[in-house]
Amino acid sequence: MVRVDRASEISQVLDRWRATLLKKKNVIGVGYGFKRRGGRSTDIPAILVYVTRKVPLKSLPPEERIPPWLEGWPTDVVEAGDIKAYRT
Repeated sequence: MVRVDRASEISQVLDRWRATLLKKKNVIGVGYGFKRRGGRSTDIPAILVYVTRKVPLKSLPPEERIPPWLEGWPTDVVEAGDIKAYRT
């Protein structure tokens, strides 16, 4: 888990960027956790940006790209697929 003091820092950065990130067409959610590499979790705290589908960077217009860093924190784009709400 991210240390409490570091979690507070990353949470504040995420709060400042949440609206900007969620305005991007393919983004369906944001949060924080640990960066993944090669399908495995690392111990690197990161801002997680959930998208419906990952697409090649070169096919995205610059304004739709997720920056690799936000205020000193790495980002990690996570493919989440289609999210559907169900009635209970």
